[in-house]
Amino acid sequence: MKPTDIKIAPSLLASDWTQLGAEVAALAQAGADCLHLDVMDGHFVPNISFGPQFVAAVHSQTDLNLDVHLMIYNPDLYLEAFAEAGATYITIHAEAGPHAHRSLRKIRDLGCRAGLAVNPGTPVQAFEPLLGEFDLGLIMTVNPGFGGQAFLPSCLTKVETLRDWRQAEGLDFDIEVDGGVDQKTAPNCRDAGANMLVAGSAILNSPPEDYPALIAQLRA
Repeated sequence: MKPTDIKIAPSLLASDWTQLGAEVAALAQAGADCLHLDVMDGHFVPNISFGPQFVAAVHSQTDLNLDVHLMIYNPDLYLEAFAEAGATYITIHAEAGPHAHRSLRKIRDLGCRAGLAVNPGTPVQAFEPLLGEFDLGLIMTVNPGFGGQAFLPSCLTKVETLRDWRQAEGLDFDIEVDGGVDQKTAPNCRDAGANMLVAGSAILNSPPEDYPALIAQLRA
């Protein structure tokens, strides 16, 4: 996989929200391909983050694609609101409800790209019945809920399997990795077949003038 094939999605969960506009502008100028927004409800994961209004605020500040990751139960109740807020991708969790197929179809009907995510403890087989129904497959490499956690290398076998299914079925979807991605773990993610890397503290814990080099390192 060529470096130009890799998409870098900085996670705004790690950004300075008091400087949101400046952070978004700095990331765009530094070469980010899209922005990752983690929506958490305090039930599906043990944390609460933000909702559609925050996504709309980010959308008003940039032309970058917005990668909205719904770590919430009953996502169907909120799909329309996030689509209207400016989401490009809307990703739901396979574990978050009984009707993932219906949710993915609805996301596409709303004009967004549909994503499906699995937690570290969920088998990769959760993707198999839904191949062709999603535009992004997200492998969590930490247990979701908090930034700054250590990368779980055992999850890379899921990335490899999803890559093999994509190739065997002749499909074209992004394979995204989220959790503990930094300059040390990114090569392993890329080698396993991921083409979209979410990075929070690996970029945003540094001053903005360092963002271009850090994003380039993740990509290459």
